[in-house]
Amino acid sequence: MVRTPLTPEERERGERLGLLLREARGGRSMADIAASAGLSAETLRKIETGRAPTPAFFTVAALARVLGLSMDDLAGLCVPAPA
Repeated sequence: MVRTPLTPEERERGERLGLLLREARGGRSMADIAASAGLSAETLRKIETGRAPTPAFFTVAALARVLGLSMDDLAGLCVPAPA
């Protein structure tokens, strides 16, 4: 299966999501947050750096739960600003 390349908007949304998660993590270790969410630290690192710009819904939901974030807030904050 060949994956369709991401659009610039999708990449930007992924970078914004990564930044929001990184800010919410604050001083907590990446390993602790990832383990609490049932992920590897490498997966969290890829999401936070934008290398995995389209993580699965349940991955984002698990991270939001661990970080005390609302899925509604995350979705709203990841939408690109109007041009």
